[in-house]
Amino acid sequence: MTEDDRPIRPALLRGWKRKCPNCGNGPMLKDYLKVRDECPVCGEELFHQRADDGPAWATIIISGHILAPLMLFVYTAFRPEGWVMALGFSVVFLALALFLLPRVKGMFVALQWSRRMHGFGEEKEAQKEAAE
Repeated sequence: MTEDDRPIRPALLRGWKRKCPNCGNGPMLKDYLKVRDECPVCGEELFHQRADDGPAWATIIISGHILAPLMLFVYTAFRPEGWVMALGFSVVFLALALFLLPRVKGMFVALQWSRRMHGFGEEKEAQKEAAE
């Protein structure tokens, strides 16, 4: 099997949409962040994923890079009170992080699926090799 049979761009886009990286139709997540054991549409096994703390780390990095310049702009342009900035940007950071976290997690799982990491695709490859 080549890596071209699981192209990375469509897989990452499907992960961003929180859809199955294989078919793009079934929901990858149940509840907020729990990855399903398998896709309800195509049956692709998703329990192999090992996203762990990666999505949380990436979400913090992305949010920080978005909000740091915005904080600098707001402070230099408007000079708000310290407590107003702290409260306002805390709320904005929380909303941005809650929006990004499941999407980034979907992308992590899709990346692992696309690159056949952590057991994704090993069973099917072993079955094909045994049949040949």
